[in-house]
Amino acid sequence: MDEQRKEAIDEEITRIALSSRTMIFVTFQKEGIHAYPAALTDPNLEDVSFLGNPHRHMFHFTVSIEVVHSDRDIEFIQFKRWLESLYADDILQLDNKSCEMMCDALYQQIGRKHPGRDVHITISEDGENGATVEYNRYVPMQSMKI
Repeated sequence: MDEQRKEAIDEEITRIALSSRTMIFVTFQKEGIHAYPAALTDPNLEDVSFLGNPHRHMFHFTVSIEVVHSDRDIEFIQFKRWLESLYADDILQLDNKSCEMMCDALYQQIGRKHPGRDVHITISEDGENGATVEYNRYVPMQSMKI
């Protein structure tokens, strides 16, 4: 490879590295009970009508947050412990909240503690089905209802 090509590759590597974005992530689980009342009456939900009654899940959380430097800007063990402390109850009583609604509620807490950072939250029921919501600084708010 000629010297000019090596310099071009090095410049490209530097450009990409300088424009990169770093996020850390943590995971945790919490037992909870919720229901989907519309499933009891909506004919389109007849095959999942059992969801209308309160039922238990093990909710799995994955929370990613933007960091501004690579030397423990947010220490992830502390971040995880803080997130878990937001769910102090032994069993979460979530009423009619969906995974998407749970993401929105959690983001409210994270956004207050760590403003101005991109945050991605995934919450699943039993590690199987769930939702991912991306809260990005530069994208207009679309789904969150405050």
